[in-house]
Amino acid sequence: MMNPSSAIALREIQRLPTSAARAVEPFTIHGVQYLAVAQLSEDIPGTAPGMGAGDSDVDLWVYRWEATGFTEFQRLPVPGGEDAEFFTLDGRHFLATASLRSGHGPYDMSPPSVIYEFVNGRFEPFQQIVGTAAKQWHFFGVQGRHFLALAQGAAGHGAPVDGAAQSILFEWDGERFVPFQTVESAWGYNWLAFEVQGRTLLAYADHIAPSRLLAWNGTAFETLQVLEGTSGRAFCHFHASGADWLVFANLLGETWLLRWNGAQFAPYQHLSGPGGREFAWLPARAGADGGHLVQVNFIHGSREAPIPELQSVIYRWQGDGLAPVHSFDTSGGTDAAAFTVGGVPYLAVANSLSGSLHFRTDSRIYQILHT
Repeated sequence: MMNPSSAIALREIQRLPTSAARAVEPFTIHGVQYLAVAQLSEDIPGTAPGMGAGDSDVDLWVYRWEATGFTEFQRLPVPGGEDAEFFTLDGRHFLATASLRSGHGPYDMSPPSVIYEFVNGRFEPFQQIVGTAAKQWHFFGVQGRHFLALAQGAAGHGAPVDGAAQSILFEWDGERFVPFQTVESAWGYNWLAFEVQGRTLLAYADHIAPSRLLAWNGTAFETLQVLEGTSGRAFCHFHASGADWLVFANLLGETWLLRWNGAQFAPYQHLSGPGGREFAWLPARAGADGGHLVQVNFIHGSREAPIPELQSVIYRWQGDGLAPVHSFDTSGGTDAAAFTVGGVPYLAVANSLSGSLHFRTDSRIYQILHT
């Protein structure tokens, strides 16, 4: 707890036995609550632990809510899992999964990423997407059209930019997803589509190339703004106090709150230093302004000597900015997502790396308490 006047707190209700969890994706189908957890790798007995080690021929776990918590429902072969994105399209339910790598060293950095469809009560493969070091999918719609964006690539640190590994947007053609547009990239990490003053904007985060904001021009996305800072990781957009706000995390740099000035987003408030990895927005109760921002912190230090045991933070909108009101332990935290069961709000948090640098680290489910 960071502030005794906080109006929010977390109560742990369950731990999930995950290994290098990189994403948590809650979703419902026919009124049933599920949770998909993408996992990057497993520890190899007898080998030295480390962020770049392990066996990546692992499964994505799908859990189903039963009474008071999650139980295992299905395992999907998703090697080097980095993300899972659930969406419903034309009455059909899909789960897009992103695979960073496969094998246990040397690694194949171009395994196909699979889109699954929920058919007869189970997920089955629907479409494979060939890519390189896939990180994140993002599904969104524009003017009745449906897009699925893939952040990918692993250029940098001596590796050249691969023109065939550009981050890319796919469009639904009524039967499958087909390539639509590439985005200048090197080591793609994240996307976020949102509306500002009637315009559809698409935020893109890249670790090496400049992160940027794209705007829909009626036929394609074009660059609106190049964002400052390298090691881009994640965004969160919200509307409060009559303005549009965008939070932008740079893992090795700073996390900032930006404000829309009518033409672009400008720096407004510095939130934290290095470590920011992902966000979740908790809207205010009906009739109230603002809400709470969950910032999940990943590591301090370097890949060679990481410090994963950190405090992640919940901020509250105070009318003119964000103030930290609650903190919670994470260990290589990579993702957070809110969901509700029976009117009770919960938060799933993915942990990916233990203090001893092993991948086997529990992810956690919390009940969100409003006081």
